[in-house]
Amino acid sequence: MLYAILSEDIAESLEKRMSARPAHLERLQALQNEGRLVIAGPHPAVDSNTSGDTGFTGSLVIAEFDNLTAAKNWADNDPYIDAGVYAKVSVKPFKQVFPQ
Repeated sequence: MLYAILSEDIAESLEKRMSARPAHLERLQALQNEGRLVIAGPHPAVDSNTSGDTGFTGSLVIAEFDNLTAAKNWADNDPYIDAGVYAKVSVKPFKQVFPQ
């Protein structure tokens, strides 16, 4: 089943994000290599594809996991958690309707 992992950054998270980014991307790449990643990316703090110095307000990951517990465990082990980037993380079941 698919799960949406919605994360909200702390204020002024950019420096912490950048330091943990390689490890964060490595985990996402593993999901992609396993064919389980639907989409992933950050929410820029401004209305632009390039956030510049303004940073990000959070992230979204939609991926396949065996169950909600597995999705939560994966989210709990994100390097951004250890780096103190995220203020809050929510994991919810997700039903993809489009694209088919």
